[in-house]
Amino acid sequence: MAHETDPAAALHARLQARGETLATAESLTGGLLAGLLTDVPGASASYVGGVVAYATELKQALLGVPAELVAEHGVVSAPCAEAMAAGALTATGATWALSTTGVAGPTRQDGHPPGTVFVGVAGPGLLTSSRLALVGEREQVRRDTCARAVSVLVDILEGCAREEGDLR
Repeated sequence: MAHETDPAAALHARLQARGETLATAESLTGGLLAGLLTDVPGASASYVGGVVAYATELKQALLGVPAELVAEHGVVSAPCAEAMAAGALTATGATWALSTTGVAGPTRQDGHPPGTVFVGVAGPGLLTSSRLALVGEREQVRRDTCARAVSVLVDILEGCAREEGDLR
């Protein structure tokens, strides 16, 4: 099947088998993650939508990222990625949310070098993030961020299935 070689398709298959949905909150990927997810035929059965919040003000207004969090940690941070993912859940009612924030390059942002990325995940009883140190030009960092975000959630769902004794 296609989902055996396509991580986005595998993610959708896993979500659909569980009767769950996904939303996204994107900054540095600027909608690229949503595009990757909606390239999969049948994606509408599990992907509900997302928010592209490139500007800090939109992260706060649309995703509920607290101004205090931004002031203390910055937008290129694990706490910001987690707040963005939690905000996407609240905004959409999805079961799971993925968020992306970081520096695609070519210049540093808030003292962080290009390739510094945080992927946030929010879901049932879970709010976490992963820090990535990616290499490459701007577009490569953005594409790799999307691929890694999908992989992070696939790994989480596979772990949930093992805990539940369901190896679908």
